[in-house]
Amino acid sequence: MKKLFTLALVLGAMLLTGCSAHLYKSSNASVTKTEVVLSQNNFKVIGQAEGVATVTQIIGIGGCGKAEIRANAVGEMFKNANLQGAQTIVNINVKQTISGVPPFFTRTTFTATGTIIEFTK
Repeated sequence: MKKLFTLALVLGAMLLTGCSAHLYKSSNASVTKTEVVLSQNNFKVIGQAEGVATVTQIIGIGGCGKAEIRANAVGEMFKNANLQGAQTIVNINVKQTISGVPPFFTRTTFTATGTIIEFTK
């Protein structure tokens, strides 16, 4: 009876716990294909922008690839930034979070963040 209780406790703990992994990927690549030199004091920092994209897979089926989800997160970040005039986003970072109970259920979330700057000269 004691072995059965221990087995039930271990299985219950395995089913009720989740796991999560975080990966950070920094990028200095210009998404808009514009090169700027930030060595002079010709800009001011406006704020931060963030975009999130998520994909859910059940038994490895569903959603699209990680590259597409990452691109969607960066696109959402630009959309949420409401850039105007001489503004752009620099220092783009993308955080990948994988959670769930692999291989049965997996949720991958990409969160893109960047700094909004505005050129003054």
